[in-house]
Amino acid sequence: MTVHTDFTNTDFLAHIRNDTLTAHLLEEHLRGVSALAAEFAAEFGAAPWAALAGIWHDLGKYRDGFQRYILQCGDPDAHIEGRVAGPEKTHSAAGALWAQQYLAEVDKRSGPVVARVLAYLIAGHHAGLDNWFGGLNERFHREDTVREGRDALAAAIPDSILKPPGGLPELKAIRSDHELNIPGRFALWVRMLFSCLVDADFLDTETFMSPGVAATRKGFAAMADLENLLAGRLAQMAEEVAVRGEADTPVNRKRAEVLRACLAKAECPPGVFSLTVPTGGGKTLSSLAFALRHAVRHGKRRVIYAIPYTSIIEQTAGIFRSIFGDENVIEHHSNVEVDEKQETARSRLACENWDAPLIVTTNVQLLESLFASRTSRCRKLHNLVGSVIVLDEAQLLPVPYLQPVVDVLRLLVKDYGVTLVLCTATQPTLESRNGFDQARQLRGFAAGEIREIVDDVAGLYGALERVKVHLPADLNTRTSWEQLAPQIASHDAVLAVVGRRADARELYMRVKAEDHTGLWHLSGLMCAEHRSHTIADIKQALATRRQALAAGQTPSPIRVISTQLVEAGVDIDFPVVYRALAGLDSIAQAAGRCNREGRLDKGEVHVFVPPKPAPPGLLRMAEQATQILWEALPPEADPMGVERFAEFFRRLYGDSILDAKEICNLLRAGQVGDVNFRIAAERFRLIDEAEGATVFVRYKRNADDNAIDVLLNTLKKEGPQRWLLRKLQRYGVSVYQQDLKRLERQGDIEPLGGDFPGLYVQSSGNDVLYDRVLGLNVDGAPGDPGNFVQ
Repeated sequence: MTVHTDFTNTDFLAHIRNDTLTAHLLEEHLRGVSALAAEFAAEFGAAPWAALAGIWHDLGKYRDGFQRYILQCGDPDAHIEGRVAGPEKTHSAAGALWAQQYLAEVDKRSGPVVARVLAYLIAGHHAGLDNWFGGLNERFHREDTVREGRDALAAAIPDSILKPPGGLPELKAIRSDHELNIPGRFALWVRMLFSCLVDADFLDTETFMSPGVAATRKGFAAMADLENLLAGRLAQMAEEVAVRGEADTPVNRKRAEVLRACLAKAECPPGVFSLTVPTGGGKTLSSLAFALRHAVRHGKRRVIYAIPYTSIIEQTAGIFRSIFGDENVIEHHSNVEVDEKQETARSRLACENWDAPLIVTTNVQLLESLFASRTSRCRKLHNLVGSVIVLDEAQLLPVPYLQPVVDVLRLLVKDYGVTLVLCTATQPTLESRNGFDQARQLRGFAAGEIREIVDDVAGLYGALERVKVHLPADLNTRTSWEQLAPQIASHDAVLAVVGRRADARELYMRVKAEDHTGLWHLSGLMCAEHRSHTIADIKQALATRRQALAAGQTPSPIRVISTQLVEAGVDIDFPVVYRALAGLDSIAQAAGRCNREGRLDKGEVHVFVPPKPAPPGLLRMAEQATQILWEALPPEADPMGVERFAEFFRRLYGDSILDAKEICNLLRAGQVGDVNFRIAAERFRLIDEAEGATVFVRYKRNADDNAIDVLLNTLKKEGPQRWLLRKLQRYGVSVYQQDLKRLERQGDIEPLGGDFPGLYVQSSGNDVLYDRVLGLNVDGAPGDPGNFVQ
């Protein structure tokens, strides 16, 4: 890219850097975006479509009003539509209007169809994909929009920009809903094209605005190199196990078998796989070994590892970074995203595009992006093409949205070269299911389409049976925290898992009143950095306990009170676990933290009925499904037998799948391609709008820890940068809107400001909001004074 320092008033500008008095010429930007978008879209056979969108996306910047404005103000945000004042400066609709005019002249039959697709992409490249009716159709007929197109075409635009060679893109590239009978196929194809355009626009802009940042986007390791690094780590782990004399234990033998099965099945053709392994059977690294070998053998570009909880993503990402290095792994939460209506040039460039070889993210981030309309959310989608997606804890796919989720997963496999791995100890039933009740039918994977990696799942579960589950005498009688606390305190090593953050806090305080020694707390009110430190401390305490027992000494007590965040991806091993009644899958996950290494003959899992039922909705339905299932069991039956899970999921899906036809219908393309992108994105919300506001807390492990202060100061001085946001997200805590407003009103938190409207930070003078053990005090009142972060 050429940097122009001698531009004149006769040059047409795309962007300007006031700090260096340099300009990015508009024609150069259009050609750069066109070429890069086409390169991205070539991965799914749509390069000509993306090329046209790129060459026309900023035609509106040829307007005299926009050119005057960008020259006069020198504002780097001047090109962000919505950040500039006045209808004479808008520019995202002109290219769409030109596409409709010009392509109809080129071909009266096919031209309007191509123009409809391009209209979505070009008109939405700032504000996001819109609906056709009630959105773009009305917008294109407004006087200010018509004037924008007229003003742009009045400029001296080169013919090579207005009428690029190559003719119309082929209509056969369009993904039709009717061909596969999967709703949303056309919508996903448009969204993929939109991703190509938006990412190309951002990257070309970044090369001009932040050339140093752009230079860091290269040099990732090849997939084969990552596979070799993992093989080296696995060999090292096997050697360490052998040195400890544990290689021949039943658990480690089975883990080795699972790994061998994953490496063998990775040679199979791409498609859909399931990896059904009991908790503690080595799923994480074995599934990654499958993904990397499969990627190398079949030319896949990257691995996406999706985890259900933001609260435990950091452990898996940490393991991967220790093997492959920070530069090859992106850990992507959703708690540092800026309101798109208030974004700036710098915040736009800092949003994720998943260009690394290994992505660790959440189900929310992955799935909401697949139904999104926002530019920042859609930007990364084209990088899913030709990838391996591992859905860890696949049983936690969002049941109310299961139909559109299964639809989009099937489309990724069929249209975009994705290999999908459903990885869990409690495999859901996602094959097509018909029944008397039409609303409860599932349009799923075909029978036999999902290939199981482990040949003998029942045998594996039998070999790895390590616990005895104790059910309450009456599943309808509730246990109070006062009754439960002494039971937990009576054990010297115990994990208790409850369903709510408030429950974890209350039970912690009750147990502390019984015996305060060796007590830990884990919940989503703790930031990721805090949880990581706490889990590391718990693991060290457990290791010290094992050493003491081996030496015939009395160990110190270890008692952990946690929410369900401990049930996925947290590798800890307790002899005794208490679990509040919940879905059968959740109880199985909790049981997986009991006798995990098989050092005992049997671990003890105690299920209790908590003081309150689960919140209304899916969690309560899951709890009730388990209760009904267990009440019908004969006394001799294993309540956690592998055969129980298919029955549990059939009941859960039958009782709780909402009628998702609305979302599916919103994404169905009409005869001329009218799709309700914006409304569908609003409907597909896995996290309620009432929750999800992020507060960055001033957590410090000790008095010498100033990491959060350094990050916040760097943010204020240098603005948003991708590496900085990745580090900052580890200090974010999700807070309900009602709590957020109260905390702000009380002065406990303050807006982050700058390029981050809508995000908040713990007030610098407030040292009592974040508790050293319990995390964020959402009530804004003191907890235990001895635990305040100083």
